[in-house]
Amino acid sequence: MIRTDFFARSVHEVAPDLIGVTLLCSGVGGRIVEVEAYDHEDPASHGYRGRRTARNESMFGPPGHAYVYRSYGIHWCLNLVCGEEGVPEAVLIRALEPTKGVAKQRTRRGVEDLRALCSGPGKLCQTLAITREHDGLPLDRPPFRLEPRVSVPEVVTGPRVGITQATELSWRYAEEGSRFLSRGLRAGEA
Repeated sequence: MIRTDFFARSVHEVAPDLIGVTLLCSGVGGRIVEVEAYDHEDPASHGYRGRRTARNESMFGPPGHAYVYRSYGIHWCLNLVCGEEGVPEAVLIRALEPTKGVAKQRTRRGVEDLRALCSGPGKLCQTLAITREHDGLPLDRPPFRLEPRVSVPEVVTGPRVGITQATELSWRYAEEGSRFLSRGLRAGEA
């Protein structure tokens, strides 16, 4: 099992190392195949310029905890807090390859297509039943469980999705060739 000290590094080190890790919430989840990094110097980050709010307080640490927020007032999004406490850095989990509790995932999403279950941050939170109640919880205790990757997958990078600032940064990391990504990403797309 991955412990919180795994996250006590730069978000830019942690993000690619999460590709291939299994993320479970109450026993339901799968392999992480796509993430995005956000750091404190990033104008697209909720913690940019150190602005703390009730919404982003968990992003300021400690590392190895969940930061959950609602996007556009509709979808929950799960981030894994990294770096050092007091410095807002987090990895947004964008997509999983469903592997555990697939029947429950299909029921929660109301779809059969395996690729449609966790192919986006809102979808995966719905599928794993992650809500604001998970905000601030440690990632190495129930309901969360992170299992180390079995092998190191080929990771590709590219621009992040759905943002309007810092769009030139290649801080989106994905497993090359995965059919479970939220959006396509080719090797060298950076």
